[in-house]
Amino acid sequence: MSIKKHYLILFILLSQMAFSQDGIPIYSDYFSDNLYLLHPSMAGAASHNQIRLTARKQWFDQNEAPNLQTLSFNARLGERSGLGALFFNDKNGYHSQTGGYLTYAHHIMFSRSDADLNQLSFGLSFGLIQSRLDETQFDPTDFDPIIAGIIQSSSYFNVDAGVSYNFLNFSGHFTVKNLIFQNRSINSSDYESSNQRKYIISAAYAIGDYGSTWTYEPSFMFQFQERTGEQSVDINGKVYRAMDFGKLWGGISYRRSFDGSEYLNGIEVANQKLQYLTPVIGINFNKFMFAYTYTQQMGSVKFDNGGYHQITLGFNFLGGRDEPYDCNCPAIN
Repeated sequence: MSIKKHYLILFILLSQMAFSQDGIPIYSDYFSDNLYLLHPSMAGAASHNQIRLTARKQWFDQNEAPNLQTLSFNARLGERSGLGALFFNDKNGYHSQTGGYLTYAHHIMFSRSDADLNQLSFGLSFGLIQSRLDETQFDPTDFDPIIAGIIQSSSYFNVDAGVSYNFLNFSGHFTVKNLIFQNRSINSSDYESSNQRKYIISAAYAIGDYGSTWTYEPSFMFQFQERTGEQSVDINGKVYRAMDFGKLWGGISYRRSFDGSEYLNGIEVANQKLQYLTPVIGINFNKFMFAYTYTQQMGSVKFDNGGYHQITLGFNFLGGRDEPYDCNCPAIN
């Protein structure tokens, strides 16, 4: 087998690890003040209601490169309930998926006063997703019995469930995505596995006193795919600077998979694991939020030297609490 073929196989394997998703792909969107994308239990958990819009594009110089857009809303309803809605469009070459989720969350406060933060949250998201395969641009002279030359689609329903605990400067989350096993077919002869279940654990701790000018927030996220056994971890760090108009912030995230792929490096067989480095910068100006995220894949073998760009726009609107909690807790305040 030629070196080029080894490279191609490695790229396909790494791409499947990074992009073969059921529901919304898990990139670094959550890193830009958007935890509700990951954890349904965060719907209405913050001291303000939120709208977030994200747009992500990879490899600008490649046709049919992966791109993702999301629009999310979450708000407090009464003292103990939260509601959320999330819509997304994800495209990768000839494959695409669109869908939406509706979320209900229940929040239990253990604080001695409304100012302190000691909150346990539970959330359920109900989603409807449509997967599509566009075969209309396939070469009709290259005969394959499973290629119909049409746009094929398959829709399915699933549920995400999660729990979050926010105590002063600490936040921890556990979410199970795709709870229900679903047999799905994108063409007449091939059924995908019914098990798309994924587990996500994340936690963060903000270093700094309430009202301080500077805040430092280390965090991590761990993913585990039940059917394939794929695992990855994100190690993150963020810095916040309080300003008269709001705050400036920035950070960096490092993602590494536990699984790798072998490829031929000259006459030796080498192994490479999926690795991403993602810096982010952001600003909160009064009730508005803007963030830019750039992701660069690391390693000797990769499809393209270009990075992945993402913009996040947000608005914190009326509702929720009148005042922030007495804690240095960026995910909540």
